Amino acid sequence: MFSKTRVTENRPSQPAEPAPAPLPERSEAPTPQAQPPQPSSRPRSTPSVLSADLSVTGNIGTEGDIQIEGNVEGDVRAHQLVIGESATIKGEIVGDEVVVHGRVVGRVRGLKVRLTATARVEGDIIHKTIAIESGAHFEGSVQRQDDPLAGGATKKLAPPTGA
Repeated sequence: MFSKTRVTENRPSQPAEPAPAPLPERSEAPTPQAQPPQPSSRPRSTPSVLSADLSVTGNIGTEGDIQIEGNVEGDVRAHQLVIGESATIKGEIVGDEVVVHGRVVGRVRGLKVRLTATARVEGDIIHKTIAIESGAHFEGSVQRQDDPLAGGATKKLAPPTGA
């Protein structure tokens, strides 16, 4: 309460000339500070969610985050991708960070890939870092690459084609 009184006392002592100048300065200063955090916090704090009763046929792509609980027949690309326990994806998954709780039939490419205890993956995993929890079911090959998002699977196919 004392700070409000002091602010009120300071404004009446300089209302004739400085009052118009401090108000725009105060409103301009918080505006630039408020704008940069909003765009960076939107993709990370509010992921798109495909619910368990939703089935999608086709590719899905976003630069933000996505959580899938339903069924997808197609490729999925996102910044952060979480595959829920009830989810089934038949296609390629590409993301900076991929967390699998459900079922994936197809290739998984990601900088960070994590298979939880409830995960079932049938396909190859190309990663920079990987974590596989005890109880996860995995059938396929695992390959580490410095840049797995660049389509590193072609390196396996190139030697037989060139030979």
